Amino acid sequence: MQTQSAGPGAFARLDLARVPSPSFVVDEVAVRRNLEVLADVGARGGAKVLLALKAFSMWALADLVGRHLDGVCASGLWEARLAREHYRGELTTYAPAYKREDLPEILALSDTVIFNSPAQIARFADLIAAARAAGHAFEIGLRLNPEHSEAEVAKYDPCQAGSRLGFPVSQLKPEHLDGVDGLHIHALCEQGFEPLARIWAAVEPKLAPHLPRLKWLNLGGGHHITRPDYDREALVAFTADLTARHGVQVYLEPGEAIALDAGVLVGEILDVFDNTVPVAITDISATCHMPDVIEAPYRPALLGEAEGGVTVRIGGPSCLAGDIIGDYGFAARPSPGDRIAFLDQAHYSMVKTNTFNGVPLPAIALWNSETDALRLVRQFDYAAFRDRLS
Repeated sequence: MQTQSAGPGAFARLDLARVPSPSFVVDEVAVRRNLEVLADVGARGGAKVLLALKAFSMWALADLVGRHLDGVCASGLWEARLAREHYRGELTTYAPAYKREDLPEILALSDTVIFNSPAQIARFADLIAAARAAGHAFEIGLRLNPEHSEAEVAKYDPCQAGSRLGFPVSQLKPEHLDGVDGLHIHALCEQGFEPLARIWAAVEPKLAPHLPRLKWLNLGGGHHITRPDYDREALVAFTADLTARHGVQVYLEPGEAIALDAGVLVGEILDVFDNTVPVAITDISATCHMPDVIEAPYRPALLGEAEGGVTVRIGGPSCLAGDIIGDYGFAARPSPGDRIAFLDQAHYSMVKTNTFNGVPLPAIALWNSETDALRLVRQFDYAAFRDRLS
């Protein structure tokens, strides 16, 4: 889900014809700038900052991430493998539930494994003991649901009624923390500091009796720390205060914040015709390349969108009737062959792509907005579609 309207920034200078269509183009300068902000916030507030791979797994930039952050967090076995193959620093793994056959490798790969309920920790006690007996060192965490909603959209609210994410804090008992090193609370989605402060104010009295026995407190993701209007000074003071008062190491797990306003999705107009409104078909598909456009839903910003002129409905090449990206302003009616780009597409879009309807996956390119150097990192061919089927 993406709710912020990105500005064109350096991408206004990018020659869209330099990359195949469609392509994700990520500006390494923008990513580095975001990482520097996050590293500074972590250092001044005494917090450790981890990249959430679920939002941005472009491992071509793993070294850059490793130079700035304390590590990464994974959402299961495959992301944990990716982390150990390409990234450095700490690895925290959390999933709502684990398969018994996957957990031994997850325990071997991870520095911290966070469980969704005390029942899971108890059920897998034998595997935890066996992994430690084999010489693997890791800590155990428990995800809590603070039962305090701040998310603005229900489907993205980890604290909605009936949520499967986290053990309800109202049910927490001292014995649930036996063998647990820390707590994980992820209750935000694309938000500023103020909702975090309100969540903590609501949950701290309930956790205060338990905090002295814990080593760390993980405040999860959903923090838009690199957004210009985020109150970073308040976050720094907040994390420093948590450590000072409770003696815990604080962790933050931003995902979008690493790649916010750092990438575009470049496409080409394939056809234009009239049906009540001008309709343009592009090789960018909402359902295949930007599924949050349909799922959230939201309207991605278009690079260079014109005020006035002609309004054109842009849709994708799939046969899904709802594969519509949105209505956009053009200075003049676009023509087949014209290039367009949607902004702020480095996070979530890239990791959610699919080949429904045989629609090709976008290529991935890395651009340097300071030097104008461009490198095509990956292109996908027919085999990417064929080999995931049988």
